[in-house]
Amino acid sequence: MEIIKTIKEMQQKIEQLKKDGQTIGFVPTMGYLHEGHLTLVEEARKKADIVIMSIFVNPLQFGPNEDFDRYPRDIERDERLANQAGVNFLFYPEVREMYKTEMSFHITVKGLADVLCGSNRPGHFDGVAAVLIKLFNIVQPHFAFFGMKDAQQVAVVTSLVEQFNFPIEIVPVPTVREEDGLAKSSRNVYLLEEERKDATVLFQSLQLAKGLIKAGEKNREKIQSEMKRYINQHSSASIDYVEIYTFPDLKPLQSLSGLVLIAGAIRFTNVRLIDNMTIDI
Repeated sequence: MEIIKTIKEMQQKIEQLKKDGQTIGFVPTMGYLHEGHLTLVEEARKKADIVIMSIFVNPLQFGPNEDFDRYPRDIERDERLANQAGVNFLFYPEVREMYKTEMSFHITVKGLADVLCGSNRPGHFDGVAAVLIKLFNIVQPHFAFFGMKDAQQVAVVTSLVEQFNFPIEIVPVPTVREEDGLAKSSRNVYLLEEERKDATVLFQSLQLAKGLIKAGEKNREKIQSEMKRYINQHSSASIDYVEIYTFPDLKPLQSLSGLVLIAGAIRFTNVRLIDNMTIDI
């Protein structure tokens, strides 16, 4: 595996790879790799000749009271895991390399960013869109791989690629979970010992919703209410949101039909967890 730290070197490498007729699969990450990230690499290796992973903790997507400085980092471990997973090139730029000057342009995500996590994190998806535009232009992949754990991000990225005409196929990859159902996340390390058992309650509430829908329930408000009741009765977590929308356009609907996204976010002492499930009705 080759490690590249500058944009110029990455672009030169991409130019040569494309001259050689290689297809490029791209896995953008913020590091502190876990099995979910490595599954993205596994899928990328199936579809592309060359796999490029980026590790960049993007300051633009963190709000003023969020955890940019606390975000877990372990580059030596990440390099080892990426290499073992079969990554060909690791693009690992510093902040001053990606943002040499203050940004003169501001990307605003409308509609898709106004619900779910976006409603409580103003500017978050603007920052995600801005860094992805930069990364897509630097890496110029044929395929880009994103975990469905952050389904709202998948919806935003899919729309970004379509509306800005990037010649990239977005490949959503199913959420990777622990044996008890907890979605794998870099932030799980912040759970206190007694909170770890409670953390599965979000996935269990999604399963509850799935069961209600399979039993014929189509009332959005009733399903959301049952999910909230379950979370409150079975954990110490506070609820940020429990919502159901169409997917991938994230529109509300009273009676469920078509492909829907059931999503939730809960908070513990030091961490906020998200999870979701898509169901075709």
